[in-house]
Amino acid sequence: MDEISSDDKPPNTFGTSCTFCKSSDVVSPPLTYPAQGCTFCVQGAKMVLFITGLCTRTCWYCPLSQERKGQDRIYANEHEITSPDESLIVAEKMSALGTGITGGEPFLVIERVVEFTRVLKETYGNEHHIHLYSGIPPTKEDLEPIIGLVDEIRLHPPIELWDDISNTAYAASVKLARSLGFHIGFEVPSFPGIEKFEPFLTEFDFLNINELEWGDTNADAMRSLGYEFLSPTSNAVFVDLHGAQKFLKEAKVHWCSSNFKDSIQLRRRLIRIATNTARPFDEITEDGTILYGVLEGNPNLSSLKLTKDMYTRYHDRIELAWWILEDIISDVSSYNPHLIERYPDGGHILEVIPL
Repeated sequence: MDEISSDDKPPNTFGTSCTFCKSSDVVSPPLTYPAQGCTFCVQGAKMVLFITGLCTRTCWYCPLSQERKGQDRIYANEHEITSPDESLIVAEKMSALGTGITGGEPFLVIERVVEFTRVLKETYGNEHHIHLYSGIPPTKEDLEPIIGLVDEIRLHPPIELWDDISNTAYAASVKLARSLGFHIGFEVPSFPGIEKFEPFLTEFDFLNINELEWGDTNADAMRSLGYEFLSPTSNAVFVDLHGAQKFLKEAKVHWCSSNFKDSIQLRRRLIRIATNTARPFDEITEDGTILYGVLEGNPNLSSLKLTKDMYTRYHDRIELAWWILEDIISDVSSYNPHLIERYPDGGHILEVIPL
């Protein structure tokens, strides 16, 4: 029997109707004036650097998970980290072209922001685009340490200030930041009343509107206020924005839908990571997840004459190509054969499929 190697890998026969191979027919958001940082997000090329979960705001609609909300923890994409060097490892695995810094409130840990962004810029150069989200109106003292390190700032003013945004500290921060060389704008959720920003459009560089989404920590508030899902298959919240239709077509306004984040932005980022980290026997699906087979215990596969790149043996299991497992299923049925679909680079398991 000839050795079976990665060169013998057949085409994906599961098709797009399978639960782990969804359709790749996705569309761009309907309104596509992007901020500079958004162009890299669209490519799935921005690492998400969650710099802290600490925050001075208590927005009821905040979608952060219990593991992150109010916790001083750091994540690069889905990986919890503690140092800038660890962030570089994550960035390398996705061939990152930029970084988006989020929280929590990044300005509460400004020294940490400076430390991480300096390492990113020194490693990848000024072309590595870095944007930062903030819920506070930063002062000159806040902004000066990140000049030359952060390229773009996205402010989230409280909803109760939208009526007269031009006369708030956020408006003053926009003017200040632009004078210091930052690209700056607002990023707000899709609540009714967003058209109130129209008189201020000339003062900033962009307005990003994020479609409101359900999360574990805001679900009770959503229900109590009478909000409903946009559709049975989406986390998006239905919000009546008919009064803002004209405003949504303004040149500086960019609508970012929940579907776009999942179908394009996240998917493309996962594909970049999977391309760099998948083992020879991992199948990369159209969604950027990976698929492989598993046999529990310590089965003897010597008769198969597999090359070493076609399986990995652990103390309690063997992981191997799904197509090989499919071929030998009748001979290994006592070893609980199954398939696993998960995010790449040891990420979250999405589905376990018994065979």
